[in-house]
Amino acid sequence: MTEIKLYKSNKKVLKLFLLAAPLIAAGIWMINRDGGTETDRIMGWIGTCFFSLAIPVGLFHLFDKRPQVIINEIGIYDRTTHDEFINWEIIKDAYPVNVYGQHFICLLVPDDFKPSKKKGKFYKTIAKLNEALDFQELNIQLGQLDMDTLKLTEFIIAMTHAEKSKKAELIKTLPNKELS
Repeated sequence: MTEIKLYKSNKKVLKLFLLAAPLIAAGIWMINRDGGTETDRIMGWIGTCFFSLAIPVGLFHLFDKRPQVIINEIGIYDRTTHDEFINWEIIKDAYPVNVYGQHFICLLVPDDFKPSKKKGKFYKTIAKLNEALDFQELNIQLGQLDMDTLKLTEFIIAMTHAEKSKKAELIKTLPNKELS
């Protein structure tokens, strides 16, 4: 079976390290500087501890070699969204959303296939809040991927409307490089 596997971007992890490093250094400077007040030291510790969390998070993303998104003729799988493939037949439409530079692709599915249907009241409330913010219950998060959101959205829409026999051919015509 032909598949497209999309992996986390090492460039984005490097960017995380480069953004956190000066903030960690500033926190250490606030802790160690002569003449600093107790408030400066406390704020230095808080900043250093908080921004140091970027190191284990970044290392996890750097060494996590599992595919984030898998696209094949059956459907689309995103490890962060759903625990199984979302079949092309149930996807009615898709649209991109950008929230402060974080890109998502929202998948419209019938109410019968929404994950909240099997969940409790709290999950259903959160799902309604998501929809009020112009999201859906099934959103493909592209924050850790280095790719063109619009091209991937167009490809998903094309796959949802393609005949079953044409899906494998459509996947073969779109190499991973075209999505970047």
